[in-house]
Parts: sequence; structure tokens; C-alpha cells
Amino acid sequence: MIRVLIVDDHPVVRDGLRAVIDAEPDMTVVGEAGHGAEALARLPGAAADVVLMDLRMPTMGGVDAIRELRRTHPGVRVLVLTTFDTDSDVLPAIEAGATGYLLKDTPREELLRAIRAAHRGEAVLSPAVAGRLMGRVRDRSAEQQPPQQALSARELEVLRLVAAGATNREAARQLFISEATVKTHLLHIYAKLQVRDRASAVAAGYQRGLLSASG
Repeated sequence: MIRVLIVDDHPVVRDGLRAVIDAEPDMTVVGEAGHGAEALARLPGAAADVVLMDLRMPTMGGVDAIRELRRTHPGVRVLVLTTFDTDSDVLPAIEAGATGYLLKDTPREELLRAIRAAHRGEAVLSPAVAGRLMGRVRDRSAEQQPPQQALSARELEVLRLVAAGATNREAARQLFISEATVKTHLLHIYAKLQVRDRASAVAAGYQRGLLSASG
């Protein structure tokens, strides 16, 4: 039996969740709370396995409650169930230790599956929240990458010839420059694209949109 504690400052929401959860043969609601501080006070007596936690509540919000709950009751799983999916809501809740994050428009069956998954210790995220987290990870990854310099017109010409299979000698002949100059341009291209060889430079050129399949 999965024992659930519902934390939400709206009695109507708590009533609706209780009706849904108590109708399941493997779940039972062991308590309710209107804010985070009340949830922390009720938790020892309720012996809950999963806490359904709203975020924006009076007295003590969900993030502070999750952080304290993880410190005092690390074995209890917290599943956020809220209306808000902004970065300022999602990221602090996950970082505080929430096992999952769902929105209140989640269908009934998905909510029940999420409670069971959270009880098993599995991470549960609504599609919108997962998309936000992935976007944030990509943004942070991009911020950590050193800035890439733009190629000059001549360097771009050399890169395009290399991508077409030209050797240094062939590129030099087509551009009417020396082979040594082509090699110098290639070294600059490698540095600017942060690569080590011709193949990697061509690959980076396609990734950055400097080269096109049709070109």
C-alpha cells in the first residue's frame, strides 16, 4: 500500500486528489496539509511514502518544504503537483530534491502512474517540464563552451575546397596562392573551429552552417 500525503493550500484540490487516490486498491491518503510547515509537522505521524507537493503556498512554500523534508526524511519521495512550469519554479524544486514534477492538468491515469513510479524512486517529469530542463541543460552547456571566431572569406573558401575533396596543392592552384598559405589558412580554421584535423573541420563546418550539402 502506497501511503500518500497531500500538500496543497486549496481544500477543493485536496478533496479531489483524495477521491482519486483512495479509489485505487494499492494507495491510500494518510494525511493532508495546507502548506509546507504543516506537512513537515504531519509527516512523522502519517508515515507517508509519497508526498504530493504544491509549490506556491502561504507560510512555507513547496521548495523550502522539499529541502527540509529531504534532510529530515530522505526516504520519502516528493512528487510536485502544481500549476506553474517556469524555470523559477521547476529548477529550484528539482534541485531541492523532488523526485518528480507534474502539472495539475495531468490526466488522472498519468498522475496515478507517476505516484507509483515516484514510490519506486523513479524520476517523473511532465513533457513540458522535461523540455524546459533539457533546454536549460543545453543553454548551460553552450555557456561553458568558449566562443568560436568567425572564418574570414579566404578561410571559408579554403574550407569549402577541402570539403569538396581538394588537396592543399589543388586548393592553392584554384585560389592562386601558395601551398604554404593554404596550410596557414587551415591552421587558422582549426583554431577557430576548435578542431584538430581536416575531417573535423569539415564536420564542424556543416554543423555551424558554413557548408551545405548542395554547395
